[in-house]
Amino acid sequence: MPESRGVQRVDTVLIHIGGPGRPAETVRLGPGGVARFGRGAPDLPVDIVLADRAVPRLAGEIAAAGDHWTLTNLSRDITYVVDNPEGAGEHVKVPPGRYAAPVPFEISRVVIPARGEFVTFHVFAPMHAFVDRSAAHPPGGDRTLSAFALDETAKYFLVLVALCEPRLRDESLVAIPTIERVVARLRPLPTCGDLTVAAVTFHIDYLARTKLRVKQDPERLDTKRAALVSLALRFDLVREEHLRLLPPGAA
Repeated sequence: MPESRGVQRVDTVLIHIGGPGRPAETVRLGPGGVARFGRGAPDLPVDIVLADRAVPRLAGEIAAAGDHWTLTNLSRDITYVVDNPEGAGEHVKVPPGRYAAPVPFEISRVVIPARGEFVTFHVFAPMHAFVDRSAAHPPGGDRTLSAFALDETAKYFLVLVALCEPRLRDESLVAIPTIERVVARLRPLPTCGDLTVAAVTFHIDYLARTKLRVKQDPERLDTKRAALVSLALRFDLVREEHLRLLPPGAA
């Protein structure tokens, strides 16, 4: 979806690929966009290249649809699994030949069987909308939606809380935590034992570009962190009560 001057691009789906020996990359899809994945071939190009020989040359398609995405399984005999890496075992199975299976998770991991380890990549659906439960809902008409659709059970929200922690503890003269400090702060949590600098960098970029839509320089991480903390605290998106989500003890 091309960007026009003065108009901010709206990404319905972000596809994040990376792993050992492979540089991280992100494929962005606007509303209605489609990305094909598989091994590919000179006469069969794909948007997401998965090099394992057990993966079909054209394995499937991901399509951005409203506030969610769909997965089409183009393999002959392989079932794909889409799980919620931050949920309690939630997953969706997509059998061979299934067309446009809807995926309900905001953060998903696509898992494809391979000869060795599974082939995986992550898909983010940042346009999920959450009802503002504090607002009145008069009979009829549309519901009031939250301006900032944050999932407080997601790992990106933990990153945001860790960034805001010094300010919430009235340490206003303390610098905003670096990415390395955020990693060290969150790793004691059972769900963050494998957290990396690259993962936190991605979550910060995801928050800045998509969830909170900060206007500061998008290419400087120190500016992003400051802008995120300022906006989150200004609008009470992160509050003192959220500190209980962090490991015991102050940063």
